[in-house]
Amino acid sequence: MINENIKEPIVRVVGEGFEPKICSIKEALALANEMGLDLVEISPNVNPPVCKVMNYQKFLYEQKKKEKEKKAKSVKMSVKEIRLGPQTDDHDFDFKLKHAIRFLTEGNKVKVDVFFKGRTIVYKEQGEQKLLKFAEALLDYGKPEQMPKLEGKKMLMIIAPVKKK
Repeated sequence: MINENIKEPIVRVVGEGFEPKICSIKEALALANEMGLDLVEISPNVNPPVCKVMNYQKFLYEQKKKEKEKKAKSVKMSVKEIRLGPQTDDHDFDFKLKHAIRFLTEGNKVKVDVFFKGRTIVYKEQGEQKLLKFAEALLDYGKPEQMPKLEGKKMLMIIAPVKKK
């Protein structure tokens, strides 16, 4: 609540440039108008309610600015996907491993999947072994968040980056 919207007859007024005091709402509004500022109710549940003399628009602007800074500083994590086959050769495996290491060091999660085409679905064990080997090779950079599980023609595993100290 600000200015005339405050319904309490007696309030405690605080602010910069004067001592906190208890006075009627009319006196508090007159004090705020005299200073060219707004009277803002900051603690309505106490007796008497506490109101602060401040520039409300400036307060809202600074609050929005702080929120924007907080949002900019937050880490944006995305999930990168790497696809293997049940018979992926060692060179291709190492090549994809390097990509996964880069993704994890950048702070992204890695979703590794083995895709079974046609009749290769009979090699489920090979696919699971590939995923476990992949996770074992990445232990220094990330830890498995989800162990291999089969979903249709794909076997998936998610690896999350290790927190740096």
